[in-house]
Amino acid sequence: MNLTVTMLLDDRDDMKKGILADYAHGKNKEDAISKTMDKINRLLPKNARVVDFEVGTYTTPVTRRTYAVVVVVYNAPPSEKPLNEFTIKERRELLARILETFNHNPRVLNISEIARMFGVSRDSIYYDIEQILKEKKKGRISR
Repeated sequence: MNLTVTMLLDDRDDMKKGILADYAHGKNKEDAISKTMDKINRLLPKNARVVDFEVGTYTTPVTRRTYAVVVVVYNAPPSEKPLNEFTIKERRELLARILETFNHNPRVLNISEIARMFGVSRDSIYYDIEQILKEKKKGRISR
């Protein structure tokens, strides 16, 4: 049996993308599929969303064993970590997305609360916002 998988990944979503493939044999098609699906379901990350899947079965001519093959393509949320463990780059990316939501108006942000959530000083957050706005301005000029 040959299997070829071609995927087009969309990296716009902040999701972990993955593909799982597994097989099992059983007494009949239903049994083989059930065993394979059980294995795949145990391997899928928590809160994964199945994007596409394919199930195939075949029986070997000599031994008459029935096999099922399952291929699953999924998206899963990135593993969550506490805000105070974010790197500077991760913190700025998150702040940039928030600022973009509010039309790059830093006045809508509660700097003290954000600093507390990230476990950094208010000055660090002010500097992050300053850098984000500079990058946005550079991006606008280069277009």
